[in-house]
Amino acid sequence: MQYVGLHTQQVRNNTRSVVLLCLFPCLVILLTFLFSVLLVFATNDGSNNASVWEQSLLFVKQLAPFILTGVAIWFLIAYFANTAIIRKATGAHPLERKENKRVYNLVENLCMSQGMKMPRINVIEDHSLNAFASGINDRTFTVSLSRGIINKLDDEELEAVIAHELSHIRNRDVRLLIVSIVFVGIFAMLTEIAFRILLRAPRQSRSSNNKNGGGIIVIILITLAVAAIGYFFSSLMRFAISRNREYLADAGSAEMTRKPQALASALRKISRDPAIEAVTRDDVAQLFIEHPRKVKSSFSGISGLFATHPPIEKRIKVLEQF
Repeated sequence: MQYVGLHTQQVRNNTRSVVLLCLFPCLVILLTFLFSVLLVFATNDGSNNASVWEQSLLFVKQLAPFILTGVAIWFLIAYFANTAIIRKATGAHPLERKENKRVYNLVENLCMSQGMKMPRINVIEDHSLNAFASGINDRTFTVSLSRGIINKLDDEELEAVIAHELSHIRNRDVRLLIVSIVFVGIFAMLTEIAFRILLRAPRQSRSSNNKNGGGIIVIILITLAVAAIGYFFSSLMRFAISRNREYLADAGSAEMTRKPQALASALRKISRDPAIEAVTRDDVAQLFIEHPRKVKSSFSGISGLFATHPPIEKRIKVLEQF
């Protein structure tokens, strides 16, 4: 895959971020309308002469301001708290310069060669091989390396991996991916809440002898269905972004170090043992250079639509063509 250039990629990723920011409220409103239509159909007893569409539109007008405000608050909290969330989810902690001058020298030399501000460096205490970049601005940009990848790669291989992660930062696709993760997380949270309430609803309705118990269950089912639809489509967008960013960062590493074979060699070693025990969340897992969980989805073979990472064999094949 030919690298398209720093400025072009930054513009593309910034544009994609803006498009995502615009599409997400549209998706929320669309799903709110779908929820309203289904709810009106399920609860309409014929007493209201207005059409289903009129009732649904009125319902959307009443709900939309509250829903969009709630989503905006959730997004802002998750967006600015992502650094702490990711650190907690991965068990990463700062790597001191005096602890490993080799890593600091590699990062500093690469940053100086590209005119970049040096990011923070974190280490994950795990003997498996993996790494990821995170952050939304110069103050929070971070490169995190597992203890295993530091100890088991030679200098050229480790330099290539670090260059890969610096390319994520340089191309601004770290910010883009975090935006997509936050959006998907909102739908995931709604789906989980609706599912948990649905499991408890029958017991609660029986214990309270509530005549409207059946109606409540219908509403919960509709909420669950709409949230699941939102989660599905937003996940597809997230997966596509995640796969594309790995190819681009591989190319960026090759451009930065002029040693594509070093990254290919590093990826071979990483593929043998990428599992990081601390990582249990799929949204965080997709930040890594290779998926750190050995859990394969039954859907991953459908044209790769549900894969967070491209096959590592294909990435190596592309690097060998440089």
